[in-house]
Amino acid sequence: MRDMNLRSLRRSFLYLAPLLLAGIFFMNPLRPAFAALPPFGQQGPPSFADLTDQVKDTVVNISTTQVLKENPMQQFGGPNSPFRDFFGDDFFKHFFGNNPQGKMKTHALGSGFVIDVDGLILTNNHVVEKADEIKIKTLGDKEYDAAVVGRDPRTDLALIKVKGDAKFPKAAVLGDSNAIRVGDWVIAVGNPFGLGNTVTAGIISAKGRIIGAGPYDDFLQTDAAINPGNSGGPLFNMNGEVVGVNTAIVAQGQGIGFAIPVSEVKQVLAQLKSGKVVRGWLGVMIQDITPDLAESFGIKETKGVIVGDVVQDGPADKAGIKRGDVITTFNGKDIDSAHTLSRMVASMPPDSTSTVQVIRDGKNKDFKVVIGTLPDEGEQSTPAKKETAWGITVQNVTPDAARRFGWDQNEYGVVISSIEPGSPAAEGGLRTGDLIKEVNRNKIQNMRDYNQAVKQPKKDETLLLLVKRGQNTFYVALKAGS
Repeated sequence: MRDMNLRSLRRSFLYLAPLLLAGIFFMNPLRPAFAALPPFGQQGPPSFADLTDQVKDTVVNISTTQVLKENPMQQFGGPNSPFRDFFGDDFFKHFFGNNPQGKMKTHALGSGFVIDVDGLILTNNHVVEKADEIKIKTLGDKEYDAAVVGRDPRTDLALIKVKGDAKFPKAAVLGDSNAIRVGDWVIAVGNPFGLGNTVTAGIISAKGRIIGAGPYDDFLQTDAAINPGNSGGPLFNMNGEVVGVNTAIVAQGQGIGFAIPVSEVKQVLAQLKSGKVVRGWLGVMIQDITPDLAESFGIKETKGVIVGDVVQDGPADKAGIKRGDVITTFNGKDIDSAHTLSRMVASMPPDSTSTVQVIRDGKNKDFKVVIGTLPDEGEQSTPAKKETAWGITVQNVTPDAARRFGWDQNEYGVVISSIEPGSPAAEGGLRTGDLIKEVNRNKIQNMRDYNQAVKQPKKDETLLLLVKRGQNTFYVALKAGS
């Protein structure tokens, strides 16, 4: 009986030993295979409540009023309108008030955040740019009248000011948007749809986004919910620091919002406080280099930008830079895109001197340029038929065409009157109304010059055109098909 018990014990031990060893392995806190994995609850903050309590007072709701000089219903409800005769006065009084002919007020909502206890509030330019009256409301429902201190349409930033008092909210802390990483947690606070102080959470989805909003695009992308009314509100990191100003959304998308990095805010904040933002200006119209353009210009790489036009008597023109030059470096730094060069030039103080290196006819040339002041928007200086195998139909510039497109009466070139679908011209992005000024670097004055310059293309031949569209001039390289 004892022997049988011993044999049973031995058998049991043989079965249990592996399980006991495995148990010891799993209970060992030093086990390297699992020590690197944190508990599930540590993957994200357990709650945003403490952070929200820390920052919510710094955010304000903004309401604006714009007075339109003419009521849009005036044409329908004026004293001589047939609609008034048909419907009667009571109809218009009921739906449009007593005075459909007079001025009309429109209202809009947005957000902002306090950056100074003396009453300075940062928001988006588009929130306040057309406002005749601005009011802000704090979390405690205290209302203040505000006035614009400075606006910058190019970055869509604006600074407004109220007369602060003892109950005025504390200032938000501006953080470092360069330090934040894709995947970091953020919260957005604002006034979506006029609902009042609202908090949403998400992560940084991407950095350096270019969305076509302006020449200085450099947005943070986030999936924290941003809706109409959030514009101008802050995007906070987990330390309660502002890393961005919520600005735009993709209307047809979900979880795609954009914020201006606070690093960009810091670059213009001092100038906003002074009332005007001043940027450097080179006086050139530039475009990125495509492989086809590189081949046409005899360039081995697609680095740098092509000068499509030079503003007469502008800084570049005075320095000797010409149309067709390829700018490769600015102050010794490589240029990889037109966007990069625009930002670098804009950051330069006016009247400072910069070195611009270009490739001209295959040779490197250096130019010393005295940077100018970027003009305000709208102030910058200054666009019988022939079918071709390139898919372009053109005609001479007439005085009527010059007036229609806002060109000088002495403008030269030929106007594109139609584009053949699927042709090299269509593939190259040309449009009806474009003005062709050069063909293969040869100046085009009229139809005769154009017909001599444009011939039946050979297989894989490239046609280089200098095109003017509106007030912008750029190169287009058309590639002939097989």
